[in-house]
Amino acid sequence: MTAPTLIDPGRSYVAGRWVEGEATFPVENPADESLVAEVSATPLAEIERAVTEARRSFDEGVWADLAPAERARRLHALLDHLTTMKDDLVHTMVREAGQPTGFAEGSQFTMGMGLARTSIDLYLSLRDEEPNPVPTDELLRGRVALSIRRHEPVGVVAAITPYNAALIMAFQKVVPALLAGNSVVLRPSPLTPISSLAFGAAADAAGIPPGVLSVIAEDGAAGAELLTTHPAVDMVSFTGSTAVGRRILEQAAPTVKRVSLELGGKSAQIYFDDAIDLAAMGAMVVVAMTAGQACVAATRMLVPKERKDEVLEAVTAMYGNIKVGLPEEPGILMGPVISAASRERCERYVGLAEEHGGKVAFGGGRVEGFDTGYWFEPTVLDLPDNTNPAARDEIFGPVLGVIGYEDIDDAVAIANDSPYGLSAQVYGRDAAAAAAVGRRLRAGAVNVNTSLFSAYAPGGGYKQSGLGRERGVEGVREFQEVKHMVVGDIK
Repeated sequence: MTAPTLIDPGRSYVAGRWVEGEATFPVENPADESLVAEVSATPLAEIERAVTEARRSFDEGVWADLAPAERARRLHALLDHLTTMKDDLVHTMVREAGQPTGFAEGSQFTMGMGLARTSIDLYLSLRDEEPNPVPTDELLRGRVALSIRRHEPVGVVAAITPYNAALIMAFQKVVPALLAGNSVVLRPSPLTPISSLAFGAAADAAGIPPGVLSVIAEDGAAGAELLTTHPAVDMVSFTGSTAVGRRILEQAAPTVKRVSLELGGKSAQIYFDDAIDLAAMGAMVVVAMTAGQACVAATRMLVPKERKDEVLEAVTAMYGNIKVGLPEEPGILMGPVISAASRERCERYVGLAEEHGGKVAFGGGRVEGFDTGYWFEPTVLDLPDNTNPAARDEIFGPVLGVIGYEDIDDAVAIANDSPYGLSAQVYGRDAAAAAAVGRRLRAGAVNVNTSLFSAYAPGGGYKQSGLGRERGVEGVREFQEVKHMVVGDIK
């Protein structure tokens, strides 16, 4: 069997042509700080061309005017081609993101591919035209023969994806946007751009018309800013930090673009007294595979105050058993964080937690035995209350805070006392009571005793965790405009 190789980093895909930039930028492996590759930077003029060709392809209808079944067929072909690249994609993700092989293969590729294919099924089950109810007297007077809602593509979509889940986020944005008939420019994070370049080869192989899908790579934000400000771009779909999301809103405002944002989170997991035995596993999920670098990670654990010491003991025992090491090694559950800045942020918030009365119950520092790489221990913080900086801010690393609550009303108040509202969890053996608590939480997704990641289930944020939805019917409609058409007879 041929050994997997790196996805070609030497060119980007712009409007049906492969582009080799004169400048390159380095992508390093966060596990050992070695150079993964020098990536060809897409020239700004070529990013401009990607936008203008996306505009042309949309306005000429070369993709949008195809029958939905034909768009679906070509997208299945695109996915088929990516499937032939699976081993190379997994190898690339492990090296550029420092993610354990299990996460790169299982969560990013396999789950992402499943999400993409079922997104096609979902889209084909929807109607682009729907009857629009109107008052009966309008019909009786003969003024209205037909009232319908049409769902039409937005136009040109800029899809900007994050470093922590580059491939699956590309599946989540690009596939529904293309299904809906839009033209798309995909811009991955400069920290992990290489795996996303595979979409260019797949588009080429699948016969996607030139201009309908471009994939660009850059070191910096000039190209991203061009996409968020360009008058020919109709929509920006972004996943990343709340701070960057705010800047995108500012940049998109002058041209009144549609903006869909999945931003930061400080999610809470609430445990009823009768579900304390589940807390250790819930804590493990926060850091396993992603090293806590997930916007939906439930990094605030809320437990009854009288059981807090018991929970801390169980959680620290679990964290002590997490196998931390080089991502390609078998059985590894946690690799490094993405960069030196990310590691320093973890260190800073552990210090802030202690300054404000918190205690380190486990971890709290760099992993021993690694002279290179951006390693930080799985960390448990005993936090006195929800005002602690480690409970307020998104750390985006393997740091869990445990907070005690007085009663369920107090737990709900603590969970909702956050500028974020992306995801939440509730655990209780009385599922009805746990679901009742879930309904009180201000979050875009609430997982009660289980979880679901599906093309049919929408996700997104309340408050400063974002705008709009991805996945589900709402996620498809996000990439569509709604047009009301009324038709009457001339007497």
